[in-house]
Amino acid sequence: MSRSTIGLFVGLLLGLVAIFGGFPEFLGVLVFATAGLLVGRSLDGKLDLQDLAGSRSRRS
Repeated sequence: MSRSTIGLFVGLLLGLVAIFGGFPEFLGVLVFATAGLLVGRSLDGKLDLQDLAGSRSRRS
């Protein structure tokens, strides 16, 4: 599945939640979608969690 198709499905899901659930539910889905994205990118090796946590080692 291409990234465009995934983006389309995510947009459709968020749109349905916004229409039928309301704004607080929309924000909840958005938070969980962001968390899922971060976990997925971390598992793919495309995201370094140490950079997000701020625990960088200093290099001389």
